[in-house]
Amino acid sequence: MLGVMETADALALASHKGLDLVEMAADQRPPVCRIMDYGKYKYELKKKEQLSKKKQHQVQVKEVRVRPKIAEHDIDVKVRRARKFLEDGDKVQINCLFRGREMMHQDVGIEAMNKVYRQLEDIAKVEREPHREGRRLVMLISKK
Repeated sequence: MLGVMETADALALASHKGLDLVEMAADQRPPVCRIMDYGKYKYELKKKEQLSKKKQHQVQVKEVRVRPKIAEHDIDVKVRRARKFLEDGDKVQINCLFRGREMMHQDVGIEAMNKVYRQLEDIAKVEREPHREGRRLVMLISKK
């Protein structure tokens, strides 16, 4: 803390020490400045930002497709994949695709989706109930 001083004196002091005069708060009266190595300061800020980005996880929506006439083993495979997605912190969108006359029996598709969800109930919760989008049913689940 050097107190209030003229700009020219502060610049001279900084250059004498081989450092930079950095304005920290320009809106204050008088402006607040700091004598520091600006290159080192920018480097440390960049490293902090990289470290914080490394710890972040972008939540993605992964998709698992089922069909109304899906077999039990196929459901187990889809459940394992969905469980891995949920454990990684992603959301899972379960799609049930209908072809031709399968549209007349949407209850079979809802039952197939519910079979998948029942096996994931221990780690997942329904974020969006099954609803129709054209020729498919869509349900969104996320980690508890």
